[in-house]
Amino acid sequence: MLGSEVTRKYGGEGLPEGTIDLTFVGSAGQSFGAFLPKGVTLRLEGDANDYVGKGLSGGNLVVRPHREATFVAEEQIIAGNVIGYGATNGKIFLRGRAGERFCVRNSGAIAVVEGVGDHALEYMTGGSVVILGSTGRNLGAGMSGGVAYVLDLDPTKVNPEMIDLDPLTSTDADELASIIEQHFEATESGVAKLLLADWITALGRFTKVMPKDYKRVLAVMQKATEQGLDPIAAVMGA
Repeated sequence: MLGSEVTRKYGGEGLPEGTIDLTFVGSAGQSFGAFLPKGVTLRLEGDANDYVGKGLSGGNLVVRPHREATFVAEEQIIAGNVIGYGATNGKIFLRGRAGERFCVRNSGAIAVVEGVGDHALEYMTGGSVVILGSTGRNLGAGMSGGVAYVLDLDPTKVNPEMIDLDPLTSTDADELASIIEQHFEATESGVAKLLLADWITALGRFTKVMPKDYKRVLAVMQKATEQGLDPIAAVMGA
């Protein structure tokens, strides 16, 4: 309802970043932070059910264990299935693992999680996802856009039909470092802290996951730009 009121009053542009910042404690039900617009941040200390960030539209979501919890966060489930479904913009930071179909149909959001179940990144068309833990099977099935950075990726868990697995470029490394820093600032993640403490070594543990066709399109656009040509026209004529 909060997001609906913000959108009704201020339109699709939402509010300036950080205008509304709310913290909740406990267990959230289905669809925590669904359709959340820009300018709204929801923080949850506890855990959440399925569909966290469904249709996220520019807002920020942070889910972390309660500060008095004694368990190891990255070994526990912090949120359920289908997190970030259909998200178009915004950020999701989860200190802990998520269930199946993480970021299915994500088309523009940034999301960080510390492990996922089966079918993560399914039908993803845009955005950036960072997975700081193990994955289930069938990673990237139907993925046609966006990029993911996965720590210690097991290649046997990847659906190879549409995606490539590559080392990171220097630009990728800068983007990844920025995202992990934001994750640490938002959640105080122990995993993020260790990675950032020895970043040069950590970089070698990441694999870049990107759709084959999307990668080809970006290459055509980059070449056209370097030649002073219209990148869109170059793609259309490719």
